[in-house]
Amino acid sequence: MSENLDKSNVNEAGKSKSSDSEQGLEDAVKGADEALQKAIKSDSSSPQRVQRPHSSPPRFVTVEELLETARGVTNMALAHEIVVNGDFQIKPVELPENSLKKRVKEIVHKAFWDCLSVQLSEDPPAYDHAIKLVGEIKETLLSFLLPGHTRLRNQITEVLDLDLIKQEAENGALDISKLAEFIIGMMGTLCAPARDEEVKKLKDIKEIVPLFREIFSVLDLMKVDMANFAISSIRPHLMQQSVEYERKKFQEILERQPNSLDFVTQWLEEASEDLMTQKYKHALPVGGAAAGSGDMPRLSPVAVQNYAYLKLLKWDHLQRPFPETVLMDQSRFHELQLQLEQLTILGAVLLVTFSMAAPGISSQADFAEKLKMIVKILLTDMHLPSFHLKDVLTTIGEKVCLEVSSCLSLCGSSPFTTDKETVLKGQIQAVASPDDPIRRIMESRILTFLETYLASGHQKPLPTVPGGLSPVQRELEEVAIKFARLVNYNKMVFCPYYDAILSKILVRS
Repeated sequence: MSENLDKSNVNEAGKSKSSDSEQGLEDAVKGADEALQKAIKSDSSSPQRVQRPHSSPPRFVTVEELLETARGVTNMALAHEIVVNGDFQIKPVELPENSLKKRVKEIVHKAFWDCLSVQLSEDPPAYDHAIKLVGEIKETLLSFLLPGHTRLRNQITEVLDLDLIKQEAENGALDISKLAEFIIGMMGTLCAPARDEEVKKLKDIKEIVPLFREIFSVLDLMKVDMANFAISSIRPHLMQQSVEYERKKFQEILERQPNSLDFVTQWLEEASEDLMTQKYKHALPVGGAAAGSGDMPRLSPVAVQNYAYLKLLKWDHLQRPFPETVLMDQSRFHELQLQLEQLTILGAVLLVTFSMAAPGISSQADFAEKLKMIVKILLTDMHLPSFHLKDVLTTIGEKVCLEVSSCLSLCGSSPFTTDKETVLKGQIQAVASPDDPIRRIMESRILTFLETYLASGHQKPLPTVPGGLSPVQRELEEVAIKFARLVNYNKMVFCPYYDAILSKILVRS
């Protein structure tokens, strides 16, 4: 893989974006970047690491080495974000209202445009600032062109010839409105369809200073559009080479910071120990262990890795550091974890409801879907600090009983008795406890489904959904596909490191 991938591909987008766009691109991967850098720079005396000797003794690093490492992390996080996130786009930066940056920017911009207005109001007008702006506009328009746009390039170069414009200004023959008209026409030719309306509005502005100000505003949006076009263009190429690219960048980091696999080693060791002792047999699916000699089964590296990834879906993100090789996807794993927790509650509520209601009520697709949407909406804010699950489940119990009674009445079935309502509400409220048997069963079955899907290697259709999960099958399959995509990509990048670590761990076990 080319060592200049970050320059030839990622920086291709950078050619056409302003400093604001660059900031937006950095913000898009800031979380992953900062997290990985923190892990890299973590103190070797961390309590999380004292259980095991380091792979190499600590050494001093220079500021230059740290900066180079940080740049490598940024490039790696950026490439990873573009590949993994199909919806990744640069967005114009919007500074917070009343922030210092926004106030300073407004003051500086106002001063600049006021200065331009004063110059153009002089007799004769002074065009120094205006000509500089035309030069900037010219370079921006040229940056939008592809190599084959020879005719447009010649037009821009000829009409926006700065030497000629200066001569016209000195001789009092400069028609600034005519230049603006040409610029607007060229912007209309080069802009994305989504910007047609903005460019059209420019034609209605008659005063020169407000017109130039709006021209630059629209050009900034066009820069963002061009950057996003460049990203979409390089994504297929980046997909092909991203595995080698990320592995190479991580290896460079590892050479500078030899302890950059400490948390990974700890993560894989725990997964191996849990599998061997079946410590979490009823909470996480084992699966994948190959039979060996003696009473204790011999584990395969694939089984340990799959189990380790499943553990990421039950991770304590506040108390435990995340393994280094999956740091760039920590937010994604956390999001999947929250989705699965919500899906577990949803599935448990539906299971106890359909078990308590009349036998045929769950077979009515319209009612089942309606009930699921009601519960799903009430659980929308489940992971917000202000959310109280027990209180919400009380509300859900009331609403579910009302819907079940209504459905039974419409179907001509026996009415839902008061005793049954009381029992159903109690069972729904009980789901609030992590130790509730129904909730634990749903959690175990969900994780079993994910483990089975991982083991299938995407070569077969989705495995059969375990019993009781049919009402949430669509949501579960969506999560499974996202989870497997993350896991398999991470495996492709870091498999050599995992294999090396597990070869030592499994020999000891």
